[in-house]
Amino acid sequence: MIHDATVVNKGRKDRKTNMEIKKSYAVVQYTEFIKGVDRADQYLSYYSVLKKTVKCSEKVVLYLLNCVLFNAFFVYRTLNTNKVKYKNFLHEVGRSWISEVQNRSESSSDDL
Repeated sequence: MIHDATVVNKGRKDRKTNMEIKKSYAVVQYTEFIKGVDRADQYLSYYSVLKKTVKCSEKVVLYLLNCVLFNAFFVYRTLNTNKVKYKNFLHEVGRSWISEVQNRSESSSDDL
């Protein structure tokens, strides 16, 4: 068991009874940390890379890639002061990957 039956005072009062609102510590922890999970799911649903025609194994890989991209976006926004949108971040990552592949193909064709 992770949480015991501790009850925490929320610091607010009920409007009708004027008694202090108390909640279990597990509920307080859940509501505190679920916000980030909900926000991540929301972002992942907006610009998903999944397609309906893809095989199950490919869906797993694409979902994990989607999660990695969102985590990279979150770290980027945390470390940088400019507020870039998730969609623009995905476009920049895509452009970067494409230019890197083009540069590699040009350098390998020059070696031939």
